[in-house]
Amino acid sequence: QMQLVESGGGLVQPGGSLRLSCAASGRTFSTYTMGWFRQAPGKEREFVAAITTIGRSGSITGYADSVKGRFTISRDNAKNTVDLQMNNLKPDDTAVYFCALKMGAYSIHGPDFDSWGQGTQVTVSS
Repeated sequence: QMQLVESGGGLVQPGGSLRLSCAASGRTFSTYTMGWFRQAPGKEREFVAAITTIGRSGSITGYADSVKGRFTISRDNAKNTVDLQMNNLKPDDTAVYFCALKMGAYSIHGPDFDSWGQGTQVTVSS
């Protein structure tokens, strides 16, 4: 099973930025769909963003409506990493953020993903 390790969480003021990173083990990273999900206290886990590689250098990305225009997902297949740049953060973005990996076709549905990281806490507060 692939191992995923997130980093980059922390405390930030509203309007601030954070960059999360996820490092994955394995030799075929470029073939996987990678996603970010989050879970706030008392709420269900929800989709944030996903990315899959198309061809040699293209990609497909998807975002939850709540983060469109503020968050950007990117990946470096040479380094086996996927990042989530989060700008203009809001208190509602406070959650544990999870990196996830899916073998096969692109998806934004959590149950479709095969491996999960331990999560990293993001707190947006003044």
